[in-house]
Amino acid sequence: MADPNDPCIACRIVREDHRPPGGVLWRAGGLAVHALDGPTPLPGWLVITSEAHVRAWYDLPAEAAAALGGVAARAMQAQRQSLGAEHVYAFAIGDVLHHFHLHLVPRYADTPARLRGRGAFESRPEDALPAWRVVAALETLRRELGRTPQNGS
Repeated sequence: MADPNDPCIACRIVREDHRPPGGVLWRAGGLAVHALDGPTPLPGWLVITSEAHVRAWYDLPAEAAAALGGVAARAMQAQRQSLGAEHVYAFAIGDVLHHFHLHLVPRYADTPARLRGRGAFESRPEDALPAWRVVAALETLRRELGRTPQNGS
């Protein structure tokens, strides 16, 4: 497996030198929202990545640290409202990729128990969704995230 830190895949994504499915969907406050870069078992799995190359949440520039909660809340609301997710898990692990990123993993009514919570990271190759389904969910999220926020969201 290639080292995602050499060169940093997150830096390449936020610079748009590398395109995960759907590309960068939305930017705000020094953060970029995009899809998981690789096979996914769940439609609408998003990642919030800092535009600055920093190791972890505690290293974020002030603007990104201040914006993170609102960006995450808006993305999670979009996953719930436009895709019908019942819940959205947030994970900032950083053991493999040493560039701050926050996974927003949706859970649906029909999500198998083994893919709920942290189990989503343990999916099998046969769990991967077809590209058309991943892209359709991302285009729905792009439209939702592009709307003007209302009621402070």
